[in-house]
Amino acid sequence: MLAFAARRIGPLLTALLLIAAVIVIATGVLPWPDTVELARRVTPVLAFVVAITVVAELASEAGVFTALAERMAGWGRGRIAMLWLLVLALAVVSTAFLSLDTTAVLVTPVVVVLALHIGISPIPFALAAVWLANTASLFLPVSNLTNLLAAGSFDGGVAGFLAVVWAPAVVGVVVSAGILSLVFRRSLRGRFELPERTPVDDRPLLVFSAVVVLLLLPMLVSGLEVAFVAGGAAVLLLAAFVIRRPRAIGPSLVPWQALGIAIGLFVLVEAAHAHGLEDLLATVSGSGDDPLSLLHLAAVGALGANTINNLPAYLVLEPLAGDPVRLAALLIGVNLGPLVTPWASLATLLWHQRLTTLGVRISWPRFMLLGLVAVAVIVPLAVVALALTNPA
Repeated sequence: MLAFAARRIGPLLTALLLIAAVIVIATGVLPWPDTVELARRVTPVLAFVVAITVVAELASEAGVFTALAERMAGWGRGRIAMLWLLVLALAVVSTAFLSLDTTAVLVTPVVVVLALHIGISPIPFALAAVWLANTASLFLPVSNLTNLLAAGSFDGGVAGFLAVVWAPAVVGVVVSAGILSLVFRRSLRGRFELPERTPVDDRPLLVFSAVVVLLLLPMLVSGLEVAFVAGGAAVLLLAAFVIRRPRAIGPSLVPWQALGIAIGLFVLVEAAHAHGLEDLLATVSGSGDDPLSLLHLAAVGALGANTINNLPAYLVLEPLAGDPVRLAALLIGVNLGPLVTPWASLATLLWHQRLTTLGVRISWPRFMLLGLVAVAVIVPLAVVALALTNPA
């Protein structure tokens, strides 16, 4: 039901946001100089989103994620617990380097199908994918659109960003993985039989795509402009597919809906800020770098994410964050916090669509209750880690 609603509401919401954005710009509600400055800031971010999505989709089409999951099943040596740890690692690496949407859209079906093939419940693997898609998205600027927007406020590029957020990022992953491991401990015991390998239709294309992705990962943290790095990888894969599998290339590779929603939200929130939204919210977000103030800001971010979605929550509160440490606290809230409501992040909605396609059903009351408990534990602990590693 939710997936059906998302398919119907998603395009309508995108169109409404874009129409509203055009009206806001055309009528001067958002002044033209502010529009130009907004475009200057967000164009590289959106270019990266398009490029990394093309890379992820083509790598998936080539069979990279499927081959990796099946190789992981072999590394698990028939032990469900070992396979569980490998799936957690895959979700973390995919999210950190290729973004949370990649994990939600491409890793989710791979690990769920893998669980079904070896005859175990896919629910723990499905929840691991969506939880870590959110909680592992604090590591690098490329992990989340919110991080890309915030990265310019951290001195020292990727290294400067990581220097501030590494501790809460580790806490987010370790605690969320620990909670899931505890909740599903009975399902993660025992052994499994190795599934048959999926036939490879085009081995040269698979190998080439795997090499491109493997080389891309360190380049994303090299300090080079990530839009150019991802764009270069996308061009290489597109060229390979033009030669080997041209039918896979089409407009559907571009995340049109996500782009439309992001552009619309960027314009509308910027217009709201231009007309006094910042002053209105100043009392809500608090101030200061002491642990309680940081927790206050993170909690407001998490509440906003679960109420209206994490991207608009970040955009609304970003001007009030101030210094890098407070900005990191806001990222804790909007990145690690969207585990409760189905609409808290676009990644969660995309994840549920994939599960529906696979015939896997989720109990939303249980999902939300478990997510609420997790957020109540993860966000405060992550803020404590931030405060301890970044003393005022």
